[in-house]
Amino acid sequence: MAQRMALYLQDKHPIAYEIEMAKYAESRGFSEIWQADTRLARDCVVLMSALLTETSQLRIGSGVLPIWTRNPAVIAATWSTMWELGGLTEAGESRVMCGIGAWWEPIASRVGADRRTPLRAMREHVEALRALFTMEEVSYDGEFVRLDRVRLDVAYGDTGPRDIPIYIGATGPKMLELTGEICDGVVLNYVVSVDYIRDAVTKVEAGASRGGKKIDDVDRPELLVCSLSDDDPAEAVMTGKSLVAYYLGTEPHIMEASGADPELVDRVQAVVGWPATEADYRKAAHLIPDDLVRSLMAVGTSDECRRKVAEYVEAGVTCPVLYPMMDDIKPVIDAFAHWEPS
Repeated sequence: MAQRMALYLQDKHPIAYEIEMAKYAESRGFSEIWQADTRLARDCVVLMSALLTETSQLRIGSGVLPIWTRNPAVIAATWSTMWELGGLTEAGESRVMCGIGAWWEPIASRVGADRRTPLRAMREHVEALRALFTMEEVSYDGEFVRLDRVRLDVAYGDTGPRDIPIYIGATGPKMLELTGEICDGVVLNYVVSVDYIRDAVTKVEAGASRGGKKIDDVDRPELLVCSLSDDDPAEAVMTGKSLVAYYLGTEPHIMEASGADPELVDRVQAVVGWPATEADYRKAAHLIPDDLVRSLMAVGTSDECRRKVAEYVEAGVTCPVLYPMMDDIKPVIDAFAHWEPS
């Protein structure tokens, strides 16, 4: 059976081109798109809506929406609207998936978000969203979520429950366990090793057990950088290194999960800050060893990339969500269309 495959779209490529590639991926058997809520570059809701409109069967997820930026009732109304827009797949599943996350520094504090006790905040948001998706009236008295007799007050059209799966973008061990306990799925992070993924799946499984579930009850897509070129694999590797440099320099939660040498991180951070330019990423890329980039993402030729992705699948990933780093996305889609890991 062909491996379930997805694309992750951020802000690397023009929007019109990404929509074109989403339609191409759909024609080549890909099952879904996970759309980033990218720093302060692109809003996931706008692009998810465009993707739902321009495709007919692809499932579209947010990868991931920061919980601090919208009230949960507004999130529920937004996803209910996209649920109406996209309809259901031929299998009767919601075409829209709700992925939420706790955001990251330095951006959160710079825009005034108070990220205290993110585990409690995340639990409250998931519980509130799940209740609101029933279309019943909800009251909720939490530390972060307060709802006083709130419902999605749809007056016309379908007023039935919205069966929208909820995912958490989780990186740290406690958030991974919480996700396994309370969510339909986890969006596993990228720029991490296969060993990290094995350990993360174990933590998700522990949380699932606490919630009376099995690991197979929790979907486990993983964002996975794919820098692929059969014509110029060396350039593909260097492009991958530039992204490693960016994350080591700017996102502490990924930096820690990557397992990179702290001294290397210090050298990278001397070059790359936030916000940084593409030239900064490229300059810092030369600091990244080959073995590090190959341990954190799929880089090089089609065969090399397929072998690396297969390692992540074997480690417990249910759906590789490929983030194409080269200017041309089509070779990535072609390399994994109808692919069966050996």
